[in-house]
Amino acid sequence: MRNSSFKAVVWFSCAVTAMAITAGAFAQTASPVATPGARSTDPAKPFSFFVTSEGIGKGADLGGLAGADAQCQKLATAVNAGNKTWHAYLSTQAANGNPAINARDRIGQGPWYNTRGALISRDLAQLNGDTLELARLGNNISKATAFTEKNESVKGAGDTPNQHDIITGSQADGTAYTDAADHTCKNYTSSAADGSVQLGHFDRTGGNNTSWNSTHPSRGCGQANLVSTGGAGLLYCFAVN
Repeated sequence: MRNSSFKAVVWFSCAVTAMAITAGAFAQTASPVATPGARSTDPAKPFSFFVTSEGIGKGADLGGLAGADAQCQKLATAVNAGNKTWHAYLSTQAANGNPAINARDRIGQGPWYNTRGALISRDLAQLNGDTLELARLGNNISKATAFTEKNESVKGAGDTPNQHDIITGSQADGTAYTDAADHTCKNYTSSAADGSVQLGHFDRTGGNNTSWNSTHPSRGCGQANLVSTGGAGLLYCFAVN
């Protein structure tokens, strides 16, 4: 009887050891668990939208549309996404015989995905809320989804410093202003203390307006002016192709 109990104990110990070895082997060969917030590698959800991690540093003087696009392209290239054409979401106003340009007409047709594979918007209509239904639905730009090209969060309302103001120079439907006032700091060529540029809030917070692209004007065109209103001269960048 004692011998039978001893054999049972030995058998149980061997079984436990075998299970432990098997579990260890499985742990070594199992696929790694994805890290929360890791950059998406899904080709079906190509990285095509980001908020710039830094401004040019000259306030709203971006060097015009060309300079702003070059900033988007440079930052994208730094994270191995320079094989696409990147444009800044910016509108210009009619001036010096040149017609106005709408931000929505510069960024392709969509869909657009952030660095982590989350859908930002399926097309221009959803992005800009072209119908009442789409305006109510909204796009997916928020503090939880608007990341920099480095796959990092952007500082918003409640953070230090607050940098939620994004330069757009646009109306809520993604078009240029048509009145006589300057909404673009002379089409992104001025860093003067006066003037203004229209801003959006990527985090949908503050200013009694939750618009991502047209919340309020800046208090001037210089870098210090942008900082004082809660910004840093940051831009929205979209992959055109």
